[in-house]
Amino acid sequence: MGWTAAEIPDLTGRRAVVTGANSGLGLYTALELARRGAQVVLACRDTGRGREAAGRIAAAVGDADRVSTAELDLADLVSVRSFAARQVKEPLDLLVNNAGVMAVPRATTADGFEMQFGVNHLGHFALTGLLLPALLERPGARVVTVSSFASFMGRIDFDDLQWEKRYSRWGAYGRSKLANLLFAKELDRRYEGLDSLVAHPGYAATNLMDSSVRLGGNPVEAAAYWLGSHTVALSSPFAALSTLRAATDPRAKGGQVYGPRFVMQGPPAVGRLNPKGDDVELARRLWDVSTELTGVDYQRGA
Repeated sequence: MGWTAAEIPDLTGRRAVVTGANSGLGLYTALELARRGAQVVLACRDTGRGREAAGRIAAAVGDADRVSTAELDLADLVSVRSFAARQVKEPLDLLVNNAGVMAVPRATTADGFEMQFGVNHLGHFALTGLLLPALLERPGARVVTVSSFASFMGRIDFDDLQWEKRYSRWGAYGRSKLANLLFAKELDRRYEGLDSLVAHPGYAATNLMDSSVRLGGNPVEAAAYWLGSHTVALSSPFAALSTLRAATDPRAKGGQVYGPRFVMQGPPAVGRLNPKGDDVELARRLWDVSTELTGVDYQRGA
């Protein structure tokens, strides 16, 4: 059977932030954390949907005090700073960088970044840096960043990070997911006492994929998604197990990648994604560029 949510240890007294927790993988991640006793903050762009999700979780666990909702728009660094300023006041045991957008038509964030790179990578880079003091207050705190098998499509082009020359929906998504992988591994190398891990869900039938196909308007892509989602795709509760294991398994170690045992399917196990994720020089350059673009300097705490 492999690892299941029943193996999550008691999390009473632990505090967690899960981005994009109002639906899909984020919702089920937050639910299982709360079920095991953690205090969970649902960090959501749409606070109305966030409150609905919080209500569902509270009803499932029988304790409304374990879950709260806070506004976070990763496409706006002002929102990221505002959220972090409120959350950094208390120690933090776990940050799950889960929210994201997938293969959308080209758009830009409030700060002018290409949307997928801006939300999936830069927003989470800034958020993690701003929450770092709260994380470092807790020995053994973890950051889990959700990447994707699509990282294999990724290429970091520093001459056109924002895809201003020629845009590719899936190329941009792959770049953002490779950036997630590079960031998570570099974060683990830089901070002792803080474990940074990567999770990927495999082939999951989620609202993120549904939205991507709908916005893309490609009938072949839509047909392939329909077929996959009705045959081999993992459900959100099962796909979320990779994130949950990375976040809670006492045996998990910083720098590890957790995903389905059989790459796209199966119970969560230690695995691998794009080998470029282990390129230390590439990771350091991306870190420096991300610091410059977001204005969040981990060393200075700003």
